[in-house]
Amino acid sequence: MATRPIGDVILDVRNISLHFGGVKALTDITFDVREHEIRAIIGPNGAGKSSMLNCINGVYQPQSGSISLRGKTFRHMKPRQVAEMGVARTFQNLALFKGMSVLDNIMTGRNLKMRTNLLQQAFRMPFGWGAAEREETEQRIVVERIIDFLEIQPYRKTPVGQLPYGLQKRVDLGRALAMEPQVLLLDEPMAGMNVEEKQDMSRFVLDVNAEFGTTIVLIEHDMGVVMDISDRVVVLDYGRKIGDGLPDEVRANPEVISAYLGTVH
Repeated sequence: MATRPIGDVILDVRNISLHFGGVKALTDITFDVREHEIRAIIGPNGAGKSSMLNCINGVYQPQSGSISLRGKTFRHMKPRQVAEMGVARTFQNLALFKGMSVLDNIMTGRNLKMRTNLLQQAFRMPFGWGAAEREETEQRIVVERIIDFLEIQPYRKTPVGQLPYGLQKRVDLGRALAMEPQVLLLDEPMAGMNVEEKQDMSRFVLDVNAEFGTTIVLIEHDMGVVMDISDRVVVLDYGRKIGDGLPDEVRANPEVISAYLGTVH
């Protein structure tokens, strides 16, 4: 497995505060993510972890603070605009097209890479030729490589809804990888998995990071997984940052231990 050195800051989150009416979801959160690292965000339920990812990828607009990608600050950006800047996302609750095949689900991740227009697509449909046909063939080659990488070749034509949960999570990862992101946001990619499925997903996360050089921001409840695969960890509790550092530093932080009621070992 290839290894890549940790680089300079690629994602910089500064003083982010988010509230819904009188409910404070995030309060003055600051942390950075360095290129090629695996950066974990952890915390008890309701800590604000998914809200933080939603701010990064443009689903939520924070009331204050800024987020910068490669030195370019973006405010009031929509998810598609953030995606065009090189940020992809998987979701805690799978948002796959259950009736579509594995291959077609992952193909939807290539949408941003498509360059042909509606007229060219229209000519492709009855005649099977032209720029749109060539483009789809090129995109399918990329998708087939991702399918091979994730070891889901036997299921490529299978409707996603017929797959076990662990494989559906892998398809969700594949769709995000199809966007060729610089930064990949993973929202509890191992939630609901058994031990073997978690081991497989951990391996794929490490491989994506090492072989593609993808920077990863990871939310995960399994502390064993977090401590094993993360380069640095930021800890949230009730929307506030209570810890930030190397896994061993975070694990020994009394405030973090208190937040988890002694569940961090």
